[in-house]
Amino acid sequence: MGRNVVISGGGTGIGLAAARAFAGDGDRVLLLGRRQETLDKAKDEVSGALTYAADLTEPDQVRQVEWFVGEAFDRVDVLVHCAGGNGGLEPQGDSDDPLDVVARDWTVNFRSNVLTAALLTEALKDRLTGPGGRVLFLSSIAAYRGSGSGAYAAAKAALHPYAHDLARQLGPRGVTVNVVAPGYVEDTEFFGGEIARSRRERLVEETSTGRAATPGDVAATLRWLASPGAGHVTSQIVQVNGGAERGH
Repeated sequence: MGRNVVISGGGTGIGLAAARAFAGDGDRVLLLGRRQETLDKAKDEVSGALTYAADLTEPDQVRQVEWFVGEAFDRVDVLVHCAGGNGGLEPQGDSDDPLDVVARDWTVNFRSNVLTAALLTEALKDRLTGPGGRVLFLSSIAAYRGSGSGAYAAAKAALHPYAHDLARQLGPRGVTVNVVAPGYVEDTEFFGGEIARSRRERLVEETSTGRAATPGDVAATLRWLASPGAGHVTSQIVQVNGGAERGH
């Protein structure tokens, strides 16, 4: 019998690749995202998927997600957090005062990468199947080496201690909590379009494998962490970067 899988940010990139992987195993998948039109396109690619559009930075909308999950699934076997990304792509504020710009940058990145994950987890954690439930967060290589501006990297790094705390809290119920931290991944919306060839070449040269990651590479790791074979793996940060950053 298939599991119930909830994926935030499930309409594109890594989230969509994860949805395909879980659906391919016969799991029932719920895709969450802000844009209904994007979710509608994703639904056509994921067999039997359900969708629900919501802004996961807003508690009231997360409460509606919790209600929908209760109606559709009742129990949640796997919760995958792929919502978030590069806050620099969000609309700019009205003020160009340097401190206003800093405040906006840090607030946007934390809301999209941390608050979305925390609110959704807290809303659904009592519905997680025990034993056997899985919570999976998406971090970044930037959490180890910075991101240039600081805000995005710090936001992703904030997920690490949250995952460790949750692993302690949910472990007695047989629920594992892990983080996947990718490096450079092609075919996502992270950069807002194609990046310069020189930058791509530099990112690929940093790897030991000589190639960029694909969303499928990250999805395969998420799928393994959600499998019975990873039942004793919890409170871990798993890097998927082709060796661009060494293990810690």
